Amino acid sequence: MTVMGGGSSTPQPYGGGHQSTNLGDILERVLDKGLVIAGDIQVNLLDIELLTIKLRLVIASLETAKAVGIDWWESDPWLSSKSHRESIEGAQQDLELENRKLRDRIAELEAGRTRESAAVEDAGVEDAEVTDDDR
Repeated sequence: MTVMGGGSSTPQPYGGGHQSTNLGDILERVLDKGLVIAGDIQVNLLDIELLTIKLRLVIASLETAKAVGIDWWESDPWLSSKSHRESIEGAQQDLELENRKLRDRIAELEAGRTRESAAVEDAGVEDAEVTDDDR
């Protein structure tokens, strides 16, 4: 959008003057200062609220957003390679811990089965000896 003041005495739109503004300048100003658009949509039936939709749109540069405390993209795993890497490493550590616990449990069960097998074999050998002596 270009607004240019001419030599005529006709009033100029948007404040007039001899100032040229293009889309890049407007975008730069919006990103520098920030722009918030907010709106709520409510659906009521007989004074009973059925649905509420809250819309919030923030347009700002990253520096401006950080300056006002908006930095959710830094911890979002889909937008931040660091967060994505950390979540993958955390999941891998959880899997390793679960594997270790399962292997320990299997070892305990196998050790218990080995003790039971040995006890059964010992009992079977003693019975066999008793049976041979009785004959």
